Amino acid sequence: MHIPVSHGQLEANLRDAEGEARGTAVICHPHPLHGGTMHSKAVFRSAQALSDVGFHTLRFNFRGVGTSTGSYGEGVDEQEDVRAALDWLEDAYPELPLLVGGFSFGSRVALRVGVEEERVRALLGLGLAVSLFDYDFLGGITKPTLIVQGEEDEFGGGPEVAAALSELKGDITLHRIAGSGHFFDGHFEELQDLIRDYFSTGPGAVPFVP
Repeated sequence: MHIPVSHGQLEANLRDAEGEARGTAVICHPHPLHGGTMHSKAVFRSAQALSDVGFHTLRFNFRGVGTSTGSYGEGVDEQEDVRAALDWLEDAYPELPLLVGGFSFGSRVALRVGVEEERVRALLGLGLAVSLFDYDFLGGITKPTLIVQGEEDEFGGGPEVAAALSELKGDITLHRIAGSGHFFDGHFEELQDLIRDYFSTGPGAVPFVP
């Protein structure tokens, strides 16, 4: 499927919620210039986990990836792509609240949009590359926000991310996966369990309970 955007279209995939839908989610992929696509394992597994607990979940390719039109926009123009995906979900399911999240580069773009968009009720960030990107915009955030980080992430391990987030004093829950690197290889089941728990019975469930 494709979603309309100002530069043309975004290639996308929608995974329906298992059982009764409680919300909708957009999950963004890692860096377009380093092989990141909507089929990246952490993105696919996250969408699967959210679907399991009642979210219609949309993955899409940023501009210039796959059959999406446009070209790489240094993480700035990609914010328009995220908003177009949110628009599509809001039009398709106007009665359901929105969640936005992403992995690596995708987390930086998605979290930035999620902070600014009032319609977004909760956030998900995976593999924050704190050695490459600034996340200070999360300071004081009041929306439930789950961050999952590999303890051995080469772009910012658990201790580095914990230190960075501790200074922001927002409604942020950090889970560190022992032994995991940036891509969560070998740790996808734990990643999915953390996502399911947070958005079904944890802090992230609150905005989505009817």
